[in-house]
Amino acid sequence: MSVLDQDFVQDFIRMCADGYHQGWHERNGGNLSYRILPEEIAVICDQLNESGEEFPIGTEVPSLKNEFFLVTGSGKYFRNVELDPENNLAIIKIDETGKNYQIQWGLADGGKPTSELPSHLMNHAVKKACTKGLYRVVYHAHTTNVIALTFILPLNNEVFTRELWEMATECPIVFPDGIGVLPWMVPGGAEIAAKTAELMKVYDVAVWAHHGMFATGETFESTFGLMHTVEKAAEILIKVLSVRSDKRQTIEPEQFRQLAEEFQVLLPETFLFEKEKI
Repeated sequence: MSVLDQDFVQDFIRMCADGYHQGWHERNGGNLSYRILPEEIAVICDQLNESGEEFPIGTEVPSLKNEFFLVTGSGKYFRNVELDPENNLAIIKIDETGKNYQIQWGLADGGKPTSELPSHLMNHAVKKACTKGLYRVVYHAHTTNVIALTFILPLNNEVFTRELWEMATECPIVFPDGIGVLPWMVPGGAEIAAKTAELMKVYDVAVWAHHGMFATGETFESTFGLMHTVEKAAEILIKVLSVRSDKRQTIEPEQFRQLAEEFQVLLPETFLFEKEKI
């Protein structure tokens, strides 16, 4: 079977298409990466090119040495991934030092992996460590309503989380650890990668002010579902705020505690503050 016939590649392509159809990937916006399982690589190893040039990652990820990743390409459009995956995606291998990568498949007409590769790999390294290797997907999208909220809400983890939790009962169940928020920073560099990785030690979702959202997860479905849930909550909040500046009623802290007990999730008390404390 060819690389393109593999289930993980088809799932990756579907996620790119789903994100594009949500309107999250204008032009070449957004990126996706997947840490490939050893048994998945074993099936396609005869189709990989191990003789290519190595390039610096722009950061160091020693815990990912010799790992393989499927990633979107820099400057590539999500809308084209489904049409021409071999030209828009790449399988890369991290070298023994964790400082360089080599393209072993894809980007047939040339190019490089996503410019956000340092952020992706640092997030992968953090999640590999804190989930005992279970998390394998990192997804960055330009989610419209979340971006809009970064112009309105304080860029504060507690406030952002609480406001979105209140928008739908499922929210604290889907992202019980909350949401991390970063102020505006220049994308693509080591600084924003390091700041995002720090957030990912606590959260599965990080918001980049005026830019978009990062989400991580164990599978393509869980990661996309997480991103989708947060963005839908943001859409509801935008609609509420467009009608009136305050809420007549909402989910209160004690009700969140009841929800946590019923669904057996841990909701940090830091998000269950009384609103007058803001």
